Amino acid sequence: MLMEKERNQIVSYGKKLITSGLTKGTGGNISIYDPDLDLMAISPSGIDYFETQPEDVVVTKLSGEIVDSPRKPSSELDMHRIYYMKRPEIRSVVHTHSPFSTTLATLGWELPAANYYIAIAGGNTIRCAEYASFGTWELAENSFKAMEDRYACFLANHGLLTCSYDLANAFSIAEETERMAEVYWRSKSVGEPKILVDAEVDFMLEKFKTYGQK
Repeated sequence: MLMEKERNQIVSYGKKLITSGLTKGTGGNISIYDPDLDLMAISPSGIDYFETQPEDVVVTKLSGEIVDSPRKPSSELDMHRIYYMKRPEIRSVVHTHSPFSTTLATLGWELPAANYYIAIAGGNTIRCAEYASFGTWELAENSFKAMEDRYACFLANHGLLTCSYDLANAFSIAEETERMAEVYWRSKSVGEPKILVDAEVDFMLEKFKTYGQK
């Protein structure tokens, strides 16, 4: 099966979207890009994550043309392929409807550096993209602009988008962003969160380059 490893990963992490509380129902989507094949695998549209099989995962060209699978790809196909087209370091994209990130996105807020882990997303803020209808090229472009020099952004009135050099890290960024959004929201509810200075965030950015097992 074409891109068998990647399709199995998408099935596995699709279930984790639900069990980690990052989305409900069939909301959200996941993709992986293979630069050697110049193909991407993306979760199918509107199928329960616990019923999705590897053969349901859709393989497409970056043009959007379907190469393998009888299923329709995610309606957010454009929002995934724009990153593989324009950011060569990106190999995976994760989109969620996680509640606290979506709350901030609904308010049109960015997430400031209220927690040092903000560095995992590549900068001192997680920006909020301007609103556009789901499944449109306009939304893809808006997200791409908000994600400049970053690995996460909010989608206004919609949800969260993250990306990285592999699926495990893109998913981790989504989980950590949701955690930080919840802490920020809770802090904001009872007081005014203290925001880290840029110099500390820059220091964290350097530390994260050597964090964990490489």
